[in-house]
Amino acid sequence: MERRFAIKQILIMAGGIALLPSCLKESGKSSILLKNLTVTLDQELLLGEIAETIIPKTDTPGAKELNLHLFVLKMLDDCYEPEKQRDFLKGLEQLQQETQNQFAKSFSKLTLMEREEVLRKIENNKEASPELAVFYQLMKNKTIQGYVSSKYVMTNLKKWELVPGRYNGYFPVKSA
Repeated sequence: MERRFAIKQILIMAGGIALLPSCLKESGKSSILLKNLTVTLDQELLLGEIAETIIPKTDTPGAKELNLHLFVLKMLDDCYEPEKQRDFLKGLEQLQQETQNQFAKSFSKLTLMEREEVLRKIENNKEASPELAVFYQLMKNKTIQGYVSSKYVMTNLKKWELVPGRYNGYFPVKSA
């Protein structure tokens, strides 16, 4: 009887040790696994706010609810060269500095109108730094791409039919 008890206790302890690394997740790290990028939790949350400003929640889910900022990070991590990744992160830092200089508070604490004003200023400013331009263009394009290809849009908003579509035998054909 003692042997069974000892084996059970060893198995419970081994299971606890196996689960321990997931419980000791470092605070301040990104919530998804990135191989090439080092993004903090604050930067990830800021990207969520920027994506939500680009595609806000209306009667359909917004970008933050669909986790499009995570899509942007994963696409950037997997598909772009290190120079673009560095420019993206530098552009994110410059956006934070610009909002601090302009409004004396962080981007996430701005009102929706102020957020839109900041992003519109970046989009229309041809003299912006190249890093900031790369950041904004990449963020906007990938947010829209993620939204259009999201499960919600593909199942609820688009009517999808398997190729070649349905057969319409009564379609009028003009003779040549």
